[in-house]
Amino acid sequence: MLAKRDLGSRVVVRRFVGFRDERPQFTDVLGELTALSETELSVRTSQGVVVMPLAQVHRAKVVPARRGPTAREVAALELAAAEAWPAPVRRQLGDWWLRAAEGYTGRANSALPVGDPGLPLPRAVDAVVGFYRDLGLPPQVDVPLPLASSVERELLARGWHAECTVQVQTCPLDELIAATPDGAQFALSDTPSEQLLAMIAGSLGPLPDAARHVLTAVPGVVFAQHFDEAGELLARARGTVTGAGRWLGVFGVETAPAARRRGLAAASMGVLARWAAAQGATDAFLQVNSPNTGALALYAGLGFTSHHVYTRYRLP
Repeated sequence: MLAKRDLGSRVVVRRFVGFRDERPQFTDVLGELTALSETELSVRTSQGVVVMPLAQVHRAKVVPARRGPTAREVAALELAAAEAWPAPVRRQLGDWWLRAAEGYTGRANSALPVGDPGLPLPRAVDAVVGFYRDLGLPPQVDVPLPLASSVERELLARGWHAECTVQVQTCPLDELIAATPDGAQFALSDTPSEQLLAMIAGSLGPLPDAARHVLTAVPGVVFAQHFDEAGELLARARGTVTGAGRWLGVFGVETAPAARRRGLAAASMGVLARWAAAQGATDAFLQVNSPNTGALALYAGLGFTSHHVYTRYRLP
């Protein structure tokens, strides 16, 4: 149980919320312990302060405070994300990944410079250019920062330009579960429906054959889909478990225009979080273009914080 000395610490509290079918139900609250008396406690969460009577507390404990990621942690998360979005063409350049998927998404058609390319940096960049020129694709490199800042300097010196900057955000899975509904209205499948593929195509344009590989060629993958009574797809999301089973990757959260502002995005993430926890995952990540302020606000409200960024560089 918590004590006065734990004030200001990051804690997780399991709270009794009632019965369902005569079975006790609990929810977890994660945040900073801000007050503790003989009758109640207060926890500041990402969604505000939660005050609860001690009589409702099933158990509670202090959990480690958040800290900035190390270079090793940034590299590990980048590799877990690459596993979760697998290009059908992938070549190793030392530790670097060269990926191609007929142009379907920047992530699957860019080099990932994590680790040692096994060549001097100028020659490694030459090899990247040759790989993409041979495939008829524009050379692109996703540069995790500050991990690969030397690669960034080399690209800038050669006249490459920045296409976009992407925030890689993370959240402990227990916090995401506590912040989201269970998403019971969503059906889970290990294959995407034709309606889901059509929704993606409506956002990104016609899908090449490589798109199905990128979406499905992960051992741990699931598609969350919510249909109305007429069988129309209202909302979708894709989840993966990679990184030696640690990471839930959340991709493609989308709601049809007619169904927005119903909480379906959060519900889709809730069902994915619970699915991933059942697989043994402990943390979640997602990737968001920096200008997408609406998505960033949604994810911040669910407890996601910035882990690191990467900038995609392209050779004109």
